[in-house]
Amino acid sequence: MTSADNNAEVFFVNRKSMLDSIAEIIIAGLIASWLCRLIRIPDLIGFLLIGILFGPWVLGMLNPSFTALSGELRSAALIVILLRAGFELRKDTLRKVGRQALLLSLIPPVFEAAAVATICFFITDLSISEGIMLGIILSAVSPAAVVPQMISFRSENRGTTKGIPTLVLAASSLNNILVLIIFSVLMPFLAGNELLGTSGIVSIPVSVVTGMAAGILIGMLLVKIFDHFNPRATRRVLLIIAVAVVFLRLEKEIAQWVPFAALLAVMTLGYYILNKRENYAHEISQKLAKIWVLAEMILFTLVGAEVNPEVALRIGLTGLIIIGGGLLIRSAMTYICLSGSNLTSREKWFIVISYIPKATVQAAIGAVPLAMTHSAGAEIILAVAVLSIIATAPLGAIAMKIAGEHWLSKDAA
Repeated sequence: MTSADNNAEVFFVNRKSMLDSIAEIIIAGLIASWLCRLIRIPDLIGFLLIGILFGPWVLGMLNPSFTALSGELRSAALIVILLRAGFELRKDTLRKVGRQALLLSLIPPVFEAAAVATICFFITDLSISEGIMLGIILSAVSPAAVVPQMISFRSENRGTTKGIPTLVLAASSLNNILVLIIFSVLMPFLAGNELLGTSGIVSIPVSVVTGMAAGILIGMLLVKIFDHFNPRATRRVLLIIAVAVVFLRLEKEIAQWVPFAALLAVMTLGYYILNKRENYAHEISQKLAKIWVLAEMILFTLVGAEVNPEVALRIGLTGLIIIGGGLLIRSAMTYICLSGSNLTSREKWFIVISYIPKATVQAAIGAVPLAMTHSAGAEIILAVAVLSIIATAPLGAIAMKIAGEHWLSKDAA
């Protein structure tokens, strides 16, 4: 057998092994999804448990070449969910809820992160920097739970007169983007690799401006292309996803010269297309919803695969105290931010509940400290991040659905 034949055989085996892992995840994921719906909990809990079961700590069924791609696959899942959020943000409704959305995206997550870091200082062995890192990770809201539910309430015209679904969508999306920007800026400092200087602080607002500008400019270009060539919706989606991937690549390439918030550019792109060509946006949004079925399955399975069950069990009660303390402070600040609005008490409590679920962002960045430092503290951070998903995603999603159905008025179409 020639060297070329050997190489071809090795390539085929490796490729087959990766495909086997994907096939196993899909089959197990579909079964888990069916079981989760029977007992009325979010599908992502089933996917997480499959990841833990299939991961290296239990059965070791996933091919290493597949799990090595987890960072890129998590980024792809974030692209899909933020595009979906962008395609639901209407300009007129944003004007109506702008002040509240800005307050909700800034104040509650900052206080939650501070509360988590403080609790960690007193009841865990985590260093101050690790506590801050965990606080930042936990201060994000789950778009995987919030976005589909708000889209559903909007289609049912629940709370639409006051723009409540759009307020939650806008505030949660901005919250997550700001968390991701702050995390990316502070991560090298918190990991002990470099000091945070004035340039690091200044880079946060600069990255917001450049991200929004890029989203608008590319959005203008894509609208012109769509108008001129009128491609099918599937081709539009493929082009938009490709552009979003380029944004992420660009963020890394120009980081040393110009701060750039790629994920904000992604969401702004969706926002621009919706407000300029609504017919395009609806078709693209429907296609993205179908893509999310697979993206969600792979994202949460891969996160589950990185969890060490022994560490997760050991941190159990302590982790719940950390998560609960942070949520308590966050909920109080959320309600305070809504004071002075025209919302009823029940509508305010609905928004408070909507900010309980944690999933997508915790899944996307919870494993980053472990990848960078491989420390015991980083293992605890990942375990608490996953515990926050398991504890808050099902309860928060169920509470949000029930509260919305009972506390949001059904407005005329």
